[in-house]
Amino acid sequence: MLLHKRALILATLALLSSAGTVLAQKKYDPGADDKEIRVGSIHPYSGPASAYGTIGKAIGAYFDKVNAEGGINGRKIKYLALDDGYNPAKTVEQARKLVEEEEALIVFNPLGTPPNTAIQKYMNSKKVPHLFVATGATKWGDPKNFPWTMGWQPPYQTEGAIFAKHILDTKPNAKIAVLMQNDDYGKDYFKGFEDGLGDKKGMIVSKVTYEVTDPTIDSQIVSMKAAGADVFFNITTPKFAAQAIKKMAEVGWKPVHYLNSVSASVSAVLQPAGLDNSKDILTTLYAKDPTDPQFANDPGMKDWAAWMKKYYPSGNPTDAFNVYGYNVAQTLVQVLKQCGDNLTRDNVMKQAASLDLNLPMLLPGVNIKTAADDFYPIEREQLARFDGKTWILFGKVYGR
Repeated sequence: MLLHKRALILATLALLSSAGTVLAQKKYDPGADDKEIRVGSIHPYSGPASAYGTIGKAIGAYFDKVNAEGGINGRKIKYLALDDGYNPAKTVEQARKLVEEEEALIVFNPLGTPPNTAIQKYMNSKKVPHLFVATGATKWGDPKNFPWTMGWQPPYQTEGAIFAKHILDTKPNAKIAVLMQNDDYGKDYFKGFEDGLGDKKGMIVSKVTYEVTDPTIDSQIVSMKAAGADVFFNITTPKFAAQAIKKMAEVGWKPVHYLNSVSASVSAVLQPAGLDNSKDILTTLYAKDPTDPQFANDPGMKDWAAWMKKYYPSGNPTDAFNVYGYNVAQTLVQVLKQCGDNLTRDNVMKQAASLDLNLPMLLPGVNIKTAADDFYPIEREQLARFDGKTWILFGKVYGR
């Protein structure tokens, strides 16, 4: 009898010890608990870059889907979406609110190079994940100096170099004009472009800039045409990209037109500018475009369309920015799944730097891969030409 009691006591102690170990394995930083993960974001729902606001809404709609299906490891995502109007001073204010008042576990996908530049040092000093930022500036891949900041989309310098190589291959005697936003975003694209041209930088006959507060870029278009340029590299955000395409048609300037991928949305840029005016524009893509008929029966596209209809019915089903939101949200969900019950900020960054992922709405041959010394998740792109209705992919997939 005594032996039986002793065995029972030992078994009970073993169970308690096991339960204690399980409980001990759960680790939380501010912004996470047994029921909830608080994800902050900052997007321009107003202001000169408001065309990108739909990205933030699409992210929220994807999290709605995740929550409706039970959440992540039993926890629901609480999405804290704030507007900065693409104003860096406001971005700083909103980042502080998310970190210090809302106690978000992470600040996810804040949009724009100037806004993210304004908060990068703050986020790293607070050791809060500044994760999958919505800008391709090269500075987001610097884990040695900024271990809490990581990009997501292909680096701008890489894309600029792709355009330069294509020009050298197809129009080696080109006279090139460049229009660029006068900030780190524009400068990053331009550096990659110049590097790609190498000793042929003299092909650039006109380089003009604009400010995000400018009402139009009409005078810049007239100036570049007057310079005799027959190739145009357009480094602009959606509002100004549409203006440029329209003005070019008005003044009858028809260079070979390379448009940066951040303004390649058919519905947000090309339609407002005029589809006929947009014909033959070149860009790079890394995600499937919802206007491309070749993907009409693609399982990934069908799932995306069904999600749009159910969770984001007010969103435009032809807007590539809604594909972007869907893809980047899926990436974060994978990171949080890998975190398991260790929802510390340090582990979030560790898992973000341990990805090897294929997403159904990325182009064939494009994947997401990170490492402790590689904070550039997507590094592959393919050239595409607009045929008046949709983007037509051609050539090889560039990148590593």
